[in-house]
Amino acid sequence: MSTTDQSPGMASDTFEDPGVPTHHRPRLADNDPKAAKRAERQVAALFGISALGTVLAIWAYFTQDIDAADVATIRQANLLIGLGICLAMMGIGLGAIHWAKTLMRDHEMVEERHAMRSSDETRAAAIQDLKDGAADSGIGVGRRGLLKGSLITALAIAPLSLLVPQIGSMGAPWNVDQFRHTMWRAGMRLTRDPDGSPIKAADVTIGSVFHVIPDGLYEESHPLEEKAKAVVLLIRLDPRDLNIRPGRETWSFDGIVAYSKICTHVGCPVALYEQQTHHLLCPCHQSTFDVANGCKVVFGPAKRPLPQLPIAVDDEGYIIAQRDFEEPIGPSYWDRLKGTPFTEEGGE
Repeated sequence: MSTTDQSPGMASDTFEDPGVPTHHRPRLADNDPKAAKRAERQVAALFGISALGTVLAIWAYFTQDIDAADVATIRQANLLIGLGICLAMMGIGLGAIHWAKTLMRDHEMVEERHAMRSSDETRAAAIQDLKDGAADSGIGVGRRGLLKGSLITALAIAPLSLLVPQIGSMGAPWNVDQFRHTMWRAGMRLTRDPDGSPIKAADVTIGSVFHVIPDGLYEESHPLEEKAKAVVLLIRLDPRDLNIRPGRETWSFDGIVAYSKICTHVGCPVALYEQQTHHLLCPCHQSTFDVANGCKVVFGPAKRPLPQLPIAVDDEGYIIAQRDFEEPIGPSYWDRLKGTPFTEEGGE
C-alpha cells in the first residue's frame, strides 16, 4: 500500500507504507476472556480503593481531634487525612493506567492524510473507527458496566477528599471580628514556643530572637486557634538603633520589642530575622519589615506594619504584656476598619 501527497503546488511523491510492526504481540487479555475479566475486576478494585480513600479522608477529618493540644493526636489526624487523599488520587491514576495497558486497544492505526476535506465515506469511516475504538476500550454502552460504575463513582467523590477539609477549615470567613483581639492580657507573661517557659529580660541578648506564645496557652479550649492569632516575635536591638514611634515610648524595654508574627499580607508566619539590617522577612511572598522602625514595610506586597505588642518587665524580671495588640493582627481585609475603636486596654 502507498500514500500520495496531492497538495496543490507540490510535486507528487510516493512513500512506502511501513505497515504494522511485526514484533507486536497480543496481550493475555486480548485472547483470554477470563484474563480480560480478571483485569476488569482489578481495575474496578483500584477505583474502589480510591472511593475508600475518599471516605477515609472525610471520616478522619470529622472524627479526629485536629484542635487537640497533643502533638501526637494532631499528627495522627494529619496522617489519616493525608493517607485518605493519597489513596483517593492514586487509586484513580493506577486504575486508569491498568485499564489502558490491559484492556484498551493497543493496535497501531494508520490514518490517511488529505490536503482537502475528506469524502463523506471517509468521514463516516473515521467516526465508525472512533466508535469501534470506544467499544473496544470498554467504555461503550453495554460493555464493562463494572468499570464504568466504579470509575464514575471514584471520580465523583474523589474531590470531596480535598474539598471537605478545605471548606471545613474555613469556618465563618465573614466573621472578621475574630482577628480584632488575641488572648494577650495585662500582666500575662511571654513564654517560649513551644515549651511555655517564661522569658526573663536578662535572657534576651542583642540580636537574639524568641518565638513567643502567651502563658497558659495550652489551657485554653482551642489552643491552636488562639496560638494562630497570638504568636509573637521577641527581638532585642541596641537601644541606639531603635527608632521609637511617637506614642510608643513605653511599649518596649531596653531595646526589647515584640511584634506579631502574622504577616499583614496573607497571614504567613514572619520568622526570618537579619540582625545586621534589622529586617524581618516573610518567606511566602518576601514582604520585608524594618524592626528598628516600627516594623514598617520596606519591600513586598504587605501594606501595613506588623502590629506591636506593648511589653514591660515584672518584679521578678520576666517579660509581660501590658495589654493586647491595639490593632487587628493578620492580613488586611475589607472590614478591618469597621466596628468599635480599640481602647487603651485593648478592648472594644
